[in-house]
Amino acid sequence: MTAAGLVRVLTARGLTVATAESLTGGLVCAALTDVPGASAVVRGGVVSYATDVKAGVLGVDAALLARVGAVDARVAAAMAEGVRRVLGADVGVSTTGVAGPDPADGQPVGTVFVGVSSSAGTRTERHLFSGGRDTVRRESVRAALDLVAAEVENLRDTGREAGYGGPTDAPPTTREEAP
Repeated sequence: MTAAGLVRVLTARGLTVATAESLTGGLVCAALTDVPGASAVVRGGVVSYATDVKAGVLGVDAALLARVGAVDARVAAAMAEGVRRVLGADVGVSTTGVAGPDPADGQPVGTVFVGVSSSAGTRTERHLFSGGRDTVRRESVRAALDLVAAEVENLRDTGREAGYGGPTDAPPTTREEAP
């Protein structure tokens, strides 16, 4: 979904969104805030490029980060939950991964985890994008917008549209996707 389409859907449903971004460095939030009227739905964003920011600002477990690194589904889930909590949004979305040029945290270039958190729960997707750094980052933004759109549809279908209910006790679900 385009950023403009997502802003329209969020506005129509009365939902807010917040972003927690690592490899995208604020591009998801920028895509959303480029849309006129985005101030009605975008709560803000946290660029948590550094691992200690993921822990200190977003509340990602430091022991988890030390054990698995930042490129992990559980980290993406915790980032999405953290930004949702910190910024008081209905939906939190996160990106973490390896844009390149070199592998990181034992993951190859192009490995990206996108997370989303809402009152319906938390889930993540793993992607493996091919191409250079710019392509990986651009595709990560697209994946994040698509995941938020799917979550908003899920909220509509479950009747759980608004209100921060805190992180769920259930482990995040993960979907793998390759190009």
